[in-house]
Amino acid sequence: MFWYTGGVSMTAMNDNPEINMLAHVRQDKSGEWHEHLLNEHLHGVAQKAADFSINFDSQEWANIAGLWHDLGKYSDEFQRYIKTVSGYDAQAHIEGAPGRVDHSTAGAIHAVRQFATHGRIFAYLIAGHHAGLPDWFASETGGKALSIRLGSEQNYLFDRISAQAIPQEILNQSKPTTKPCGGADGLHLWLRMLFSCLVDADFLDTEDFMDSNKAISRTGYRDLSGLLVDFDLFMANKSASAESTQVNVIRADILRQCREKAKLNPGLYSLTVPTGGGKTLSGMAFALRHAVQHKKQRIIYVIPYTSIIEQTAGIFRNIFGDNVVEHHANLDSDKEDARSRLATENWDAPIIVTTNVQFFESLFAARTSRCRKLHNIVNSVVVLDEAQLLPPEFLQPIADVMNQLASHYGVTFVLSTATQPALGSFQSFGGKPFRGLDTVREIMDDPDDLYQQLKRVEVTIPDDLLTPGNWESIATELFQYQSVLCIVSRRDDARELHRLMTAQDEGKDTLHLSALMCGEHRSKIIADIKAKLKGNESVRVISTQLIEAGVDVDFPVVYRALAGLDSIAQAAGRCNREGKLEDKDGRLLKGKVMVFVPPKPAPIGILRQAAGISVSLLHGYQGEVLSRALAKQFFEHLYVHALSLDKHGIHELLTQDARECQIQFRTVAEKFRLIDDSAYQTILVRYGDGNDLLRRLEIEGPHRNLMRKLQRYSVNIPKRVFAQLERQGDVQESKKLPGMFIQVGDTLYDKSLGVLIDGSIIPDDLVV
Repeated sequence: MFWYTGGVSMTAMNDNPEINMLAHVRQDKSGEWHEHLLNEHLHGVAQKAADFSINFDSQEWANIAGLWHDLGKYSDEFQRYIKTVSGYDAQAHIEGAPGRVDHSTAGAIHAVRQFATHGRIFAYLIAGHHAGLPDWFASETGGKALSIRLGSEQNYLFDRISAQAIPQEILNQSKPTTKPCGGADGLHLWLRMLFSCLVDADFLDTEDFMDSNKAISRTGYRDLSGLLVDFDLFMANKSASAESTQVNVIRADILRQCREKAKLNPGLYSLTVPTGGGKTLSGMAFALRHAVQHKKQRIIYVIPYTSIIEQTAGIFRNIFGDNVVEHHANLDSDKEDARSRLATENWDAPIIVTTNVQFFESLFAARTSRCRKLHNIVNSVVVLDEAQLLPPEFLQPIADVMNQLASHYGVTFVLSTATQPALGSFQSFGGKPFRGLDTVREIMDDPDDLYQQLKRVEVTIPDDLLTPGNWESIATELFQYQSVLCIVSRRDDARELHRLMTAQDEGKDTLHLSALMCGEHRSKIIADIKAKLKGNESVRVISTQLIEAGVDVDFPVVYRALAGLDSIAQAAGRCNREGKLEDKDGRLLKGKVMVFVPPKPAPIGILRQAAGISVSLLHGYQGEVLSRALAKQFFEHLYVHALSLDKHGIHELLTQDARECQIQFRTVAEKFRLIDDSAYQTILVRYGDGNDLLRRLEIEGPHRNLMRKLQRYSVNIPKRVFAQLERQGDVQESKKLPGMFIQVGDTLYDKSLGVLIDGSIIPDDLVV
């Protein structure tokens, strides 16, 4: 029996071992098998990986990693497996399943034999190109640790390969002459970048063979210079139709400054613009012109919360069409096409809109799926929107990786916010130094003057910042206004205040927002709020702080429960945003921002700490509450007195043994979680179309399109709360998707409040 492959039979090929070695096989619609020769695959991956690494001058390293990554496929065991008499296994190249052959360890062993300690660099890449970057030490990951896999008892995985099987021009390579980027402290990032080049090259070369149509779908994006033309035309039309208001005159000048400063050299920048100053579009103007001027590859717009990412992506998509790719958990699959789904795998698109979680966790990741896109961050412009929301407990590793990316990988960062965090170097609590961002340049000529020009609100602080009020009196105050927004720091506070408000107006004019509502529900409520404000209808909104970070609403009056000064400033950004507030005689007025002391303190942790700093800074203070000088003091207090700016010791895990190339990649990936998923359980709720989607799940089982849609109907619940809901029978595990829990019946989810939580639950679980 033999297989026909391009006219050469397997029987004939057995006489020539070099052309007989296979990397992959596939079967076409007619049933004919096609072969991907191993030598061709290795050279193809090597070339692609080298091309990807050009922008950080590591072609030699990437080329060798590509040539050696599949040396284990030259073994008789792998070749017998892929050429079984029962037919080819098209998935034989994937490790991990029972019966599959380990083909990644052999190349790692060969690398260490060839280059000793330097060979460990290749060993990480090659050993991990399917399973992910391993730890060096075995304490956390046992036998999967690289030191174990390179042990002498594993040598047989390379020694079993016939000396004649591997072409010498692949096997014998000279040690690279270029040095790793970033020194010992930056070795982990450089390794991840090389790993990204290898993994993406391997995926794409395999994809070219297995599914050429998918490869074609990745093409067709426009270049940034063409998108800049579209953007400038959009802004010209927008300017021509804009009202001649003071705010719009100031916005035009902010845009001008961003365009002019774009020609400055790549590096670290801050864009300090008060909320309502047109920061999003002006920041994109800088990014686009800077990218074209300095031949950057793409723009990556990073946003803290999924609750606002769709709003921003929608703005950009209106300008740039399908050249914008969103990558986040709550993406509505109706907005995706085949090409955008592929682009989220490796970010090979001109404009990416993503989240802090996706961006920064990927830079400390170990999994192939997370690391694959990293080389496409190189030589890009990264805009960090609402940069003040970077979490203090991870601030040191975040600052370290940003400095590395700016210094060695051609990345320009723009820290865009109304309240710039104090990220320069300083001595933290206990004298430990913080290695900060010390070369940041401000884009605006005079941010202080800009704040005075765009001052559209008056902030009122209570004389007594220590004595709490009560919700009844606050509700009474809110009823004085036709349109008012009240922001609190706890979900249970939002629910209680909403209850008091709706008891008086029967729920006609009061709306509620919190993360106990699914994404689809929140989007609908935000759209309703905007429509009511535009129509000058009565609307009173009770919200947690999720509304503060960039949600584009404009209230005449905003109440804010005592919080950090950064939160107070963000709340003020939802007030008189357009500067159009007038009295009955047409005179311009300032919006009102009223800070109050809530009945219960902010939850334990960073929110309570921030509120305490505000109390200390505002006690007896007579100046401008929203001044940049006071904001700087706030962040200095917040960071200097933080218990740790590297809570999990990420820096030490990555650098303490880096000179010996002994790095704990997998342990770091587990510890670097901006959101601690382990403390929460996701449930799928029966809101709107969620009912029909859940029925489909139980009939069809999970598939990509359906699960993407269901993400819009998910809510994250604290584990303790979830345990009670499960005991009560309010949720049950899906029969078709083990580990995923769905709402039972119709009583758990309320059309106004979202998931209904029993009042006996500990309130500190109910934040945001």
